[in-house]
Amino acid sequence: MLMAVPSSSDSSAALPRHIAIIMDGNGRWAEKRGLPRAAGHRAGVKSVRSTIEYCARKGIEALTLFAFSSENWNRPKEEVGLLMSLFLEALDREVADLDKNNIRIRFVGELSQLATELQTRIRNAEERTARNTRLTVVVAVAYGGRWDIAQAARSLAADCVAGKIATDDITEAMLTERMVLAGIPDPDLFIRTGGDHRISNFLLWNIAYTELCFLPEPWPEFGDTQLDAALELFAQRERRFGLTSAQITQPAAKGETAGGKK
Repeated sequence: MLMAVPSSSDSSAALPRHIAIIMDGNGRWAEKRGLPRAAGHRAGVKSVRSTIEYCARKGIEALTLFAFSSENWNRPKEEVGLLMSLFLEALDREVADLDKNNIRIRFVGELSQLATELQTRIRNAEERTARNTRLTVVVAVAYGGRWDIAQAARSLAADCVAGKIATDDITEAMLTERMVLAGIPDPDLFIRTGGDHRISNFLLWNIAYTELCFLPEPWPEFGDTQLDAALELFAQRERRFGLTSAQITQPAAKGETAGGKK
């Protein structure tokens, strides 16, 4: 069960508002121990729970977890079936505690590809926690970054055909509003466990200026120690967003904005 999460007194400005994580290495963790890959996925559920608790304690606004990608459908049927069963078990077991701790849960991706029963449980979990404000946990299921951009583009194209907007009026902000994470700030910190240094089609639009952190530990070994290290690394980064270091560290001159002259 998700433990009651005390409020944090840490108000450090260096904390990320939104953390996105690729939870990689479950299968390899199990194989290294002579266990079936299923054991790794089950062990990884504990890391999900502890990470949610950690983010709630720290006052993080949003946590996005990459649980199942568009490409994962190509994995062995037995493994896919297990992952779907784990989703059902986790929803049944955790949603009441998430709600009790004022944590909202959302699911994003091609959810229509999921079994009807799972879609129903997802809707119920989202509706139950919709008014919670302490932390938003976004679970990406059957999700792909390219799919996300394409579905947003299709939405804008449909409005163009219907005469609601002109193609020349389309802006980056309008596309952002059609992405599945619309309404949530872009991730400040991206973490991938398991040792691989790839984005793997995750939040391609949203992580344009996200700080990237790749860790060698597989997901079942991920916990507070690794999160502390990632946040320390994040606090040391200088986030310039296309500006110079001088512009970031020096107050804007009178009559100028941080990005240049008015």
